[in-house]
Amino acid sequence: MTPCLQAENISKSYGSLMVFSGISLVINQGDKVSLVARNGEGKTTLLNILSGKDTADSGTVTSRRGLSVGYLEQEPELNNDLTVLEQVFFSSGEVVRTIREYEEAVTSGDQGQIERLTSQMDALQAWDQETKAKQILTELNITEFDKVTGQLSGGQRKRVALAKVLIDEPELLILDEPTNHLDLDMTEWLENYLGRSGMTLLMVTHDRYFLDRVCSRIIELDSSNIYSYQGNYSYYIEKRAERLENMQAETDKARNLLRRELEWMRSTPKARTGKSKSRKDAFYELKEKASGQQEAGTVKIKAGTRRLGNKIIELRHIGKKFGNEAVIADFSYTFSRFEKVGIIGRNGTGKSTFLNIVTGSVKPGKGSVDRGQTVRFGYFRQEGISFDENQRVIEAVRDIAEVVKMSDGSSLSAQQFLNHFLFPPQRQHDYIRKLSGGEKRRLYLVTVLMRNPNFLVLDEPTNDLDIETLNVLEDYLATAGICLLVVSHDRFFLDKISDHIFVFEGNGVISDFPGNYTQYRNYLKDHLKEKAGDSAGKGVSGKSASGPPLRDKKKTKEPKPAAKKKLGFKEKRELEQLEKEIEKLEKEKAEIEEALAGGNLQGDKLQEFSSRYAVVDAELEAKSDRWLELGESEE
Repeated sequence: MTPCLQAENISKSYGSLMVFSGISLVINQGDKVSLVARNGEGKTTLLNILSGKDTADSGTVTSRRGLSVGYLEQEPELNNDLTVLEQVFFSSGEVVRTIREYEEAVTSGDQGQIERLTSQMDALQAWDQETKAKQILTELNITEFDKVTGQLSGGQRKRVALAKVLIDEPELLILDEPTNHLDLDMTEWLENYLGRSGMTLLMVTHDRYFLDRVCSRIIELDSSNIYSYQGNYSYYIEKRAERLENMQAETDKARNLLRRELEWMRSTPKARTGKSKSRKDAFYELKEKASGQQEAGTVKIKAGTRRLGNKIIELRHIGKKFGNEAVIADFSYTFSRFEKVGIIGRNGTGKSTFLNIVTGSVKPGKGSVDRGQTVRFGYFRQEGISFDENQRVIEAVRDIAEVVKMSDGSSLSAQQFLNHFLFPPQRQHDYIRKLSGGEKRRLYLVTVLMRNPNFLVLDEPTNDLDIETLNVLEDYLATAGICLLVVSHDRFFLDKISDHIFVFEGNGVISDFPGNYTQYRNYLKDHLKEKAGDSAGKGVSGKSASGPPLRDKKKTKEPKPAAKKKLGFKEKRELEQLEKEIEKLEKEKAEIEEALAGGNLQGDKLQEFSSRYAVVDAELEAKSDRWLELGESEE
């Protein structure tokens, strides 16, 4: 293998903060590498050094002579005075530079330059480059090519910068969180584009499906140590678990030996003076080794939640327009206890507006929202919150609560709660301004969860959170006794936590799909091929499927008025029995859906499962309606 970039023994610090020390790595030609680490470990700093934007305090970075490097930063620096198309051609790449010079020559009428550059354009086969640029921009939902860059939103700027580095086609492409600000369609397009590309790739991303399908090598940065795994994300998870298990075994062994050495070191002073210096030195090395943790920064979220009554939220024919454009046309839904709903759709289709209507920060243009008295929202907003940058981390948390109630009835102090979220004691006393972007997002998540909400609303929670935090957050959400409404472009996250999906199709249309994201994609592939052929793979495109309806309508019909009479003894018994029967039916329904989605059923079995699904679905609808009716009376 031919190395194209190599870092040897590099270190970087900012003042008294050591970001990393003495790390080395090699990127070979053709590699597709992902760099993974917890927030605050220095991923972006390392990319800045490897790309040449920053320099290391010590050590060396060398690259192959003439290597062309493209770098997509988390916050790209663009020329605000250029149009979108001018921006993507504002580059040092040979093809792009030649196109720009040719356009300038045509504008000035310089015939000599036109003739010279025409030959060069022919040699570089550059005539279709502008067409290619427009195609890539369109895939990234940038269609106003003459719009001035300074008028773009933050997400649009990131996508223009992404288009720019892709069009340049550098030999080494470095990407820092490329899937942030991309909807699901764009992410899948980029996944396929990079998978087919011959460019060498080094990237930081928390999109685990993206990692699994694009990258063939994972580099983990952990406490200034570099670990390399030759495989995709699934392989990395397996081997990392083995490494941590081995580390723990070594730590346990060292602790047992340390106990014996402590007895030796604590023997009488007279005897100790005669002990060998080498054994004393070995003791202190052993002590350091024995202090190792089972897994650095393990997060355990056990936050308690407030009691949630039977009545949650009823949406009755809500609608919302901005000008003449409807982002929500006519939507009705009744939320059930503890259900977890994912939301997907193209950017600009009204997802955040919907969350704001549900939580009450925005009023619908029409219809009504009826919230139960016991509902307590926790709202993690996409834009985050503004912390006092001169406040310490622990102070920001103590402003909310000194003590956090846990689900098992115990309590944690603010310091202990922060420990669970990867903020060790020394980090808790740092000023917020010293935190990385990901650490600030994690701190924001702490401030939301420690209020113990029973209806959690998350708007793009996965942006800038590291994989370790995401894994624990997913485990918490899967088991917490809360309602959940989450907008996310992270497919892995949606698959793991959602019971069903609201699909924002555009033009105000919202559909309800009875499954997770992958099941929805399989549904589209199965039922759109006949109608749209190859365009079935475009995902959430606003097209209607020609197959069966997306979801049974038991919850999307207008909610029934709540019964006011008190329940008698028999009705209370009926309500208790219904809860057990519904749980059993929901479990059976989920098992049937999983079997049908697996694609392994044939002939009679397929017919048997399909028929049973219809029976279970109808029975579940009837019992759910009765449960809702009795539950409202009980409330």
